Amino acid sequence: MKTLMKAAQITKYSKNIHAQVNDIPIPKVDDNEVLVKVKAAAINPLEMLIVTGSVKLIQDYEFPLTLGNELAGIIEKVGKNVTDFRVGDAIYTRLPLEKIGALAQYVAIDAAAIAPMPKNLSYMEAAASALVGLTAYQGLHEELEAQPGKSVFIPGGSGSFGQMAVPIAKAMGLNVIVSGNSAARERTLEIGADQYLDYTTEHYVDLLSNVDFVIDTLGPKEFDNELSIIKPGGRLLSLRTGPNKRFGKGRNFPWWKQKLFSLAGAKFDHKAKKQDVEYHFIFVRSDGAQLRKITKIIEKNNIIPPIHPTLFTIDNINEALELVANGRPKGKVIINF
Repeated sequence: MKTLMKAAQITKYSKNIHAQVNDIPIPKVDDNEVLVKVKAAAINPLEMLIVTGSVKLIQDYEFPLTLGNELAGIIEKVGKNVTDFRVGDAIYTRLPLEKIGALAQYVAIDAAAIAPMPKNLSYMEAAASALVGLTAYQGLHEELEAQPGKSVFIPGGSGSFGQMAVPIAKAMGLNVIVSGNSAARERTLEIGADQYLDYTTEHYVDLLSNVDFVIDTLGPKEFDNELSIIKPGGRLLSLRTGPNKRFGKGRNFPWWKQKLFSLAGAKFDHKAKKQDVEYHFIFVRSDGAQLRKITKIIEKNNIIPPIHPTLFTIDNINEALELVANGRPKGKVIINF
């Protein structure tokens, strides 16, 4: 068997979004890990945050660092404590934060972070589903602690996040409202949205009020608008706006980090408190048990994430990174192995 593999790596944090393709040893697996031959890996905006060092307070890495947070592939080797997976199994995963590296031909992964791939998806589609699926699941269950009968609004919910969050929210008994482009209306109503606003003609600020929860996919510029439609005692969860005091505490960071997060999020916490709203920020973690539940939701609703049509290999890694950083991809950007 060959001992070297290709991996897309960086050697330092840099404003310049650029990776090198290096030949490095195929990783060894420890007793709780599996060795996966990667078939497809997705590139997320998260990659840009990691490359530039923007999230080093949340997770700092040693170099050289192999990039990539989510993948789909086939198990080639199984550590001796791993009982629920075998060689040949097709799996998908959001890699553990402290041990990323999906943009490589092989990855050693803790078996607790993986799940069997949804049967209705290709490797490319599965690679595009883990991170967004876990974000929706953890956001609704853990951050919002959403109860049946409550309402959730997802502005910008016509993209891949909304396609995953809507059926999960619906299964939890929530009243689901989405705004997005007109092209995604039918599909979003089909998978369970109760109300759909076309953002080009309907401004949610004028149409919605007293919503229990908002899940923000758009970032800080929408913060005030989103706050204005949430009922007192409600929650605003952002995937984009940035960490705050609650985030620092919830993750048990050392006190100096908690202090920095408190300062970074003070403006948002202050605005939210004035409206009697709790502000939450999510940075999604790996969880194989949750992914198994997500697999069932994907199969039941036949959720197929949009994939950008250009086929990239690891040798075109920098074109793919550039597209995610500065282009307008029509879905997840995938590296094929």
